[in-house]
Amino acid sequence: MTYNVHSCVGTDRCIDPKRVADVIASCDADVIALQELDVGRQRTQSIDQAEAIAEHLQMRSHFHPAFNLEEELYGDAVLTAHRSELVRAGPLPSIGEPRGALWVEIHIADRSVNVVNTHLGLRRRERIAQANALLGDDWLGNERCVDKPTAFVGDLNAVPGSGAFERFSDVLFSARVQRCPTFPSRFPILQLDHVMHNGWLQLLSIETVKSGLARLASDHLPLLARFSVKA
Repeated sequence: MTYNVHSCVGTDRCIDPKRVADVIASCDADVIALQELDVGRQRTQSIDQAEAIAEHLQMRSHFHPAFNLEEELYGDAVLTAHRSELVRAGPLPSIGEPRGALWVEIHIADRSVNVVNTHLGLRRRERIAQANALLGDDWLGNERCVDKPTAFVGDLNAVPGSGAFERFSDVLFSARVQRCPTFPSRFPILQLDHVMHNGWLQLLSIETVKSGLARLASDHLPLLARFSVKA
């Protein structure tokens, strides 16, 4: 699952990490990529949202702050109950608000799967630069991603057919043939959140989670994909 949780501020303006966790739990996902998490920020009651959601789900979280202001952090995370390790976390070239990405390797049974999670910028030129960085040797172009099952997920702030989306689609498979709008959550018309993958994974299904609770918990809807790992 990939899910922009909007600092756990719902469309009713209530701050509720447990509500976000309940949306995730209803989908029984093994791996969850989250964007727009607050950690220790006064505006959201100084909660460590990554840990709060992970605790509700009985999972481990890997968090990377895209930026920090003194002790207040804001960024993205990958959650899972499977054995996992953080491979890389770091910044991306940004204009204005800093952006970043994190790469977690997750061990499921006797296989390992890479998950790269990101939240791209608002400007087209910025997103292209970020896409080029993510496709480079430090991230998706690294042999550890190329030679193993890898999923690339996140809020790309880009719709299918846009420049950044096409850059990723030149290298990775995407579910562009299926319309899965995720934003805004009450009346979704844009697919800004995406799941892409390399040839070691086979996409079985993908859907937008459209429950009443999901429409309330964030301004984005989560995107849920199911995969099998190819031999």
